[in-house]
Amino acid sequence: ILRNALEQRRLKDENRDLRRALRDQARFTEIVGKSPRMQSVFSLISQAAPSRSTILVVGESGTGKELVAKAIHSNSARSDKAFIVVNSGSLPHDLLESNLFGHVKGAFTGAVYAKKGLFELADKGTLFFDEIGNIPLETQAKLLRVMQEREFMRLGGVETIKVDVRIVAATNIDLRRAVEEGRFREDLFY
Repeated sequence: ILRNALEQRRLKDENRDLRRALRDQARFTEIVGKSPRMQSVFSLISQAAPSRSTILVVGESGTGKELVAKAIHSNSARSDKAFIVVNSGSLPHDLLESNLFGHVKGAFTGAVYAKKGLFELADKGTLFFDEIGNIPLETQAKLLRVMQEREFMRLGGVETIKVDVRIVAATNIDLRRAVEEGRFREDLFY
């Protein structure tokens, strides 16, 4: 009886350890690497993912910043909600704001119907700002307000919309220098 109990206990422990190893391995399915630096990146992702904090991922183009953002989202409590990518550098200021905050019918020429913005679509999920350093200063102020107050208004609207969105941003530029040069808001940086 004791031998069977010990064997059953050993099998349960082994099963638990194997499940944990498999789960840890599956968390970073799109990112590969075994070097100490990559293990450090995996550790940082594991530490950051459960928090509600806004995250800034910095690195050169092509280094996998979006993959890191996806891994943070996938390992967070928001993993079953939306992960929406905003390509911050490719849209003109007006179009970017319309995409982020949505608009009401008639807000501008061509606004023939009301449109939800990406913040509404990402509610309870994650919004990933790729190349956040390229966002125009006017939009940066509005983005800061949403991050601080967790609310915004659609373009042309008067109704306040509340959202719970986690922001993960990435850039390949030195944001500290951009702050010093007046191209990026200091309060948004912090």
